Amino acid sequence: MRLVTALTLLALAGAAAAEPFPGGNAETGKKLFEQNKCSSCHIQMLGGDGSGIFTRANRKVKSPQQMLTQMDACAAAAGINLSASDKQHLGAYLNRYYNLK
Repeated sequence: MRLVTALTLLALAGAAAAEPFPGGNAETGKKLFEQNKCSSCHIQMLGGDGSGIFTRANRKVKSPQQMLTQMDACAAAAGINLSASDKQHLGAYLNRYYNLK
């Protein structure tokens, strides 16, 4: 029984570690992204629909912590405040581009 419990806990820990924004909901993040007009700055920087900022070869974000840091920088530049839960939601949404672990 202890072995089963240990294996279950290991599996749950692995699943939690695989999700870098466990408190986030991607749909809520998408709404926040649109509501705050995040793509408008990205479009000014790279053109198109702005999504190229996430997929360019020299992108800055390579870890969940770097994404949170970049969100803070973007929010400051845009003059908006993001709560901790907002960042989790945005992270869950943006991770569709990044596939961070």
